[in-house]
Amino acid sequence: MRRVVITGAGAVTPLGNDAAGTWRGLAAGRSGIGPLTSFDTTGFPVRIGAMVKGFDPATAIPARVGRRHLSRVGQFGVAAAYEAQRSAGLDGPAGAVPPDERGVAMGASVGRPDLRTLLDIGELRASTGRPDAFVPRLPSSTLTDDQNVPLNAMARMFAATGPMIGVSTACSGAGHALGEAFRAIQEGDAQVMLAGGYDSLTTWLDLLGFSLLGALTDRHNDDPTRASRPFDADRSGFVIGEGAAAFVLEDLASARARRAPVLAEVLGYGSSLNAWRITDSPPDGSGAIQAMEGAVAESGLGTGGIDYIVAHGTSTHGNDMSETAAIKKVFGSDAHRLVVSAPKSMAGHLTSASLGLGVLAAIGAIRHSLVPPTINLDHPDRHLDLDYVPHTARRMPVGAALVNAFAFGGSNTSLVIGAYREDS
Repeated sequence: MRRVVITGAGAVTPLGNDAAGTWRGLAAGRSGIGPLTSFDTTGFPVRIGAMVKGFDPATAIPARVGRRHLSRVGQFGVAAAYEAQRSAGLDGPAGAVPPDERGVAMGASVGRPDLRTLLDIGELRASTGRPDAFVPRLPSSTLTDDQNVPLNAMARMFAATGPMIGVSTACSGAGHALGEAFRAIQEGDAQVMLAGGYDSLTTWLDLLGFSLLGALTDRHNDDPTRASRPFDADRSGFVIGEGAAAFVLEDLASARARRAPVLAEVLGYGSSLNAWRITDSPPDGSGAIQAMEGAVAESGLGTGGIDYIVAHGTSTHGNDMSETAAIKKVFGSDAHRLVVSAPKSMAGHLTSASLGLGVLAAIGAIRHSLVPPTINLDHPDRHLDLDYVPHTARRMPVGAALVNAFAFGGSNTSLVIGAYREDS
């Protein structure tokens, strides 16, 4: 079976508009949560979110890609992918890796028309009395809303004519995309895959929908940096966010042949479905247990070989309880030796991109021997008794990390990311 390594990384997140800036934010325990600026939140029960700041597509995306038909979130994804491509040394001629050996796999929400656009169309029809008055706008808006358009842009940018995989499994989207890219390389379908996730659910409809489900915290509108509190006794819901994270996954032989930088190695992938409620995690951690066990088993490390768990850690009551129960079940006596931390305490919930952020945290922890913290863990829940790395990052060697993502709808993914070793 081919070994698969990570040779490039890119990110656009509430903590920074590149991978290095995002890692610095995670390592510093800095919150990227603040007032929502994507719409007027007056009268809404929640007025905060984790938004990308200062992003300029004109400098982040090459002109040859064609930015005209990219949505805002599509721009995040393409920018992260371009950074990953460049950091892997694959932004030059395609000769080093043939186009048919290059592929793209991305997790993202299914594109849908913007409600503001639909309202504008209705007003235009009413004011002109012409049912077809909106027709000239359709080609552009249809392309902008299509989930495949950013993937197509990435494929053209990456000179990729191999596998193209678009995944929409909510919060586990990036996990499935990375896992399927891992499989494609393992099985010889590609030498190199550009993989990750991008998402933005910061519209008024998203906010209202998640608020009505009771999933968002509404207690910290005046103190947003304290809003996301995974594993804390006073947690009251997650914070909606946006962003992208992308990676170049590569067959080790290919990476060695072109002397590519190796950031880490993908060692295992697990996936499962809860067959439980749509919005809740099973209290006993089932589903998550299956995904975690699958990833750890494939890695060949055993539970004793995992040092760090990058938790899904949403700051909802049920998820944090379920994930903790799953960790205890999978790791047994090793559970209290492990360190566990939740990037969502700082970056909010990037939904389809969330596991990508977790992989970035894992790579940083492995390369810098530094585990990012779980901030806002002021009042430990007596039922949650693992080491969640409260408040500040911790210096320690990390040989391998398990990264989790558990989604609405019950889909679960876990990846094991390890330090690259020549002799393994």
